[in-house]
Amino acid sequence: MQANNLTGGQELLCINTEKVYDWILNEANFDLSLSDLDLPLNPMTGEQLECDDIDLDSVTCTVAPTEEDPIVVLDRVDQDFVVDGAEVTLQLVNIRKNFEVTIFVDLIPGLGGATVEVGSAEFTRCEQVILCAPEGTDVDVTYTDLDCFVCTATCDTGTTTEVDELDVTVSVRLCQSIQSTYDVTLEITADFCQPRDILPFPPCPAPTIPPQCPVVFPNGNGDNGGEG
Repeated sequence: MQANNLTGGQELLCINTEKVYDWILNEANFDLSLSDLDLPLNPMTGEQLECDDIDLDSVTCTVAPTEEDPIVVLDRVDQDFVVDGAEVTLQLVNIRKNFEVTIFVDLIPGLGGATVEVGSAEFTRCEQVILCAPEGTDVDVTYTDLDCFVCTATCDTGTTTEVDELDVTVSVRLCQSIQSTYDVTLEITADFCQPRDILPFPPCPAPTIPPQCPVVFPNGNGDNGGEG
């Protein structure tokens, strides 16, 4: 059943939404060093992998925000700036970002060449941004791009009682959108949205006759194949 006021025309409405106080886009690059990553077991045989079992040129990585506290706003400090000749109070916002990087490596062809996970580690990076973000606003960070690549990789051979270890350096690149927002209730004059028209079902297809073979049958000459 449709409401009676869905008949077009504008009406005064109150809506809940977010007001964007400020919005910036920025890019960051940083390097990580991951040392003493124990080589895993061979997933096919269950035997401990050694340096000779892996292809060091195939080491790769993935990076993602941590599931717990990926973004933490540490604090914000008021600072006065002069913008276009006018004095304005903005906030110096300190942000802590937590990530998890995972390292993978391929086995040598003689062991099947499968890709195996070596291990993962969490790391933290902090940054400062200047925003219009007074107390009470939320600071939201969204990654529009987050990627990494392995710069160097070496494998340390252990003793007979120690596991061989992988040492890698990783370069991380991220593009991020940072906004300061606040929940507001707005009074606006707008039209109600109308439902779209229902799409009609296509008509039933007309019956079709399978293609015939008139060259073969019937031949139309009345000859049944016998002689008079």
